[in-house]
Amino acid sequence: MKKRYFILFICLLFGAAAPLIAQDSTAEAYFKKGDYFYRNADYALAVEEFNKTLELDGNHINALLQRGFCKNITKDYEGAIADFTKVISLKPDHRWAYTSRGSARNKTGEFAAAIEDFNKTLELDPTDQEAYNNRGFSKKLSGDKKGACEDWNTSKKLGNDEAKIILKNNNCK
Repeated sequence: MKKRYFILFICLLFGAAAPLIAQDSTAEAYFKKGDYFYRNADYALAVEEFNKTLELDGNHINALLQRGFCKNITKDYEGAIADFTKVISLKPDHRWAYTSRGSARNKTGEFAAAIEDFNKTLELDPTDQEAYNNRGFSKKLSGDKKGACEDWNTSKKLGNDEAKIILKNNNCK
């Protein structure tokens, strides 16, 4: 019985590591390796693999998007903004790219531009609770507390429990 579990463990181990073992040098193979590293929170290695993907296919939307996520996590906000902007240029209706770029712009103090990104997200999906929350923070940080409270109230009405806490913490009615 123990032998059977050991074999199962080895199969699972090599199955999970298959993207790393593969010697395929296509854009998709590099993307899969990057995705593996991203999912395992090794953002530096993920960026390396996404860079290889983009050398072969400069318009690989998922590689651009995930590289942007990695850069945002590692506080390379300008790099993240550039990646999300490229995604938007390739696919103007990609709401995650707008939301992600808006979040990165918040971190660089570009609150008006962040608000524009969240507005575009909400134009594409008026029920996006995260966009309301994030736009609320952009408004608050740019001095529009009333507008911030309105966004957080909208998020709350859409069912976002986090918005309840945000409203309380910011003394919104």
